Amino acid sequence: MTMSVAEADAQLTAPGQMFETAEVDIRGVQTKVWKNCPPTLGAILQASRAHGERVFLVYEDEQITFEEHFRRAAHLAHVLRDRFGVREGDRVAIAMRNFPEWSVAFWAAAAAGAVIVPLNSWWTGDELQYGLSDSGTKVLFADGPRAASIAPYRASLGDLQAVVVARTDAADGPEDCLLWADVMGAVPDAVELPTVTVATDDDATIFYTSGTTGRPKGALGTHRNICTNPISLYYVNARGALRSGRPAGAPGDGDQNAYLLSVPLFHATGCHSVLVGNILSGGKLVMMYRWDPGRALELIERERITTFGGVPTMVLQVLDHPDFANRDTSSVRSVGYGGAPAPPELVKRIKEHFNSSPASNGYGLTETSSLSTMNSGEDYLAKPDSVGPPVPVVTVKVVDPDGREVPTGEVGELWIKGPNVVKGYWNKPEATAAVFTDGWLHTGDVARLDEEGFVYIVDRAKDMLIRGGENVYCVEIEGVLYEHPAVAEAAVIGIPHPTLGEEVGAVVSLLPGKEVTEKELQEFVGSRLAAFKVPVKVWFYEGELPRNPAGKVLKRDLREGLIPS
Repeated sequence: MTMSVAEADAQLTAPGQMFETAEVDIRGVQTKVWKNCPPTLGAILQASRAHGERVFLVYEDEQITFEEHFRRAAHLAHVLRDRFGVREGDRVAIAMRNFPEWSVAFWAAAAAGAVIVPLNSWWTGDELQYGLSDSGTKVLFADGPRAASIAPYRASLGDLQAVVVARTDAADGPEDCLLWADVMGAVPDAVELPTVTVATDDDATIFYTSGTTGRPKGALGTHRNICTNPISLYYVNARGALRSGRPAGAPGDGDQNAYLLSVPLFHATGCHSVLVGNILSGGKLVMMYRWDPGRALELIERERITTFGGVPTMVLQVLDHPDFANRDTSSVRSVGYGGAPAPPELVKRIKEHFNSSPASNGYGLTETSSLSTMNSGEDYLAKPDSVGPPVPVVTVKVVDPDGREVPTGEVGELWIKGPNVVKGYWNKPEATAAVFTDGWLHTGDVARLDEEGFVYIVDRAKDMLIRGGENVYCVEIEGVLYEHPAVAEAAVIGIPHPTLGEEVGAVVSLLPGKEVTEKELQEFVGSRLAAFKVPVKVWFYEGELPRNPAGKVLKRDLREGLIPS
């Protein structure tokens, strides 16, 4: 490429351009923002109506157009306000698989002025109860299994006034729940969004992210946070096109993009990047009941998918599937992923097998409302171990333990500032103060920057592992193991896995005279935490676990001694 990233940024963000930037005051901090960013989620929903009879959602044999989706969401927004008394700032939660109702409920809650609380559909009843109680949710939209999981805890949820259940038969629905069809009723042909008073920097979402200690924390995002993300995604495409000499139309121009949704909507990637990005640009969103690489290949062929991705393991599973050569994947124009470390050779395999489609690898956190940096196209081929440069409204720096910026190329903790950084953690001022400083998010990730501003994630400072794109915080599982009456010490470590990246392993030492089997410990953890957090392997360690002088368990030593290299 003859044009540098800095030159492209200067040209695309100049005054009068689509991606012009401006400086605004956000909670006392001067912050660079996209000047033409939609102000609220409600404004994005309203804009989506312009896509009319284009197909928006595809699930199995169901198709919903943008106009039909708008009318359903607008009607449900009125129901939330008129029947359930939802007002600006009230919390409305969603706990269900990726069904069309997830999207309708999300946009309806936004249009009603509520703060949306997407809950992890893999959570146990106890974990769901915590999220509902902590957020003070007023109305919950759930599918049948999630409604059943929460049923034993209803009496303890004083703020929860109604549970609306989708995708279940009336005979199978839990007691004290309302059925989706009954709540929706007949959707009128003529319906507009309710009038609400919501500003750009008002609260919009609470996404729960597993904490390094104790229960998950609710990352409190604003409308500016979540609406920034699709503009950042469009910008990355425009910058890549400009630097490579390709034409770059405005979002929504030309043929319709068809995106295969392979990640949960309760993740920042699935919601912020995929759902919000596609509804604004007019893309078709093809939903899957659960991830299956063979089914993904079927849908790529049937729906002429142009973009898919998720986490790197999903792309690898598609490439390695025995049906790959027998399926027509010629429609795929781009493959994007993030959420977990990507093997450097993956970009070459994508270029070879997907009709020379450009690949992209992004970096972001729940606390950064998804995207912060992106590496794509020729840059990704040249620097496959980088997650790319930040988008122009995002500033990054690498600091030492005292918060001082280190010289270019040196390693330290990555800090991020921008309009995408959330306000803090819901009802957790101490946790907020520890992670956010004058608009800067302390990511906890160890990184370095090169001379062009490309970010390289060197290590994860947080004690966690990533299983198939799902963050697993070791201390949470260790806390459960310590509750077992036979366990004296416990240490959770990552076990390398060819497709998931890592799986959960546990090393335990037992109390004198106590006995317990691997299966019993697995069942013990499984009764308290989601299935993906249950150790697939338990090692029993004789004596005390190895520790450094500060008393910290030497997990690296444990891994090296137990897991073959």
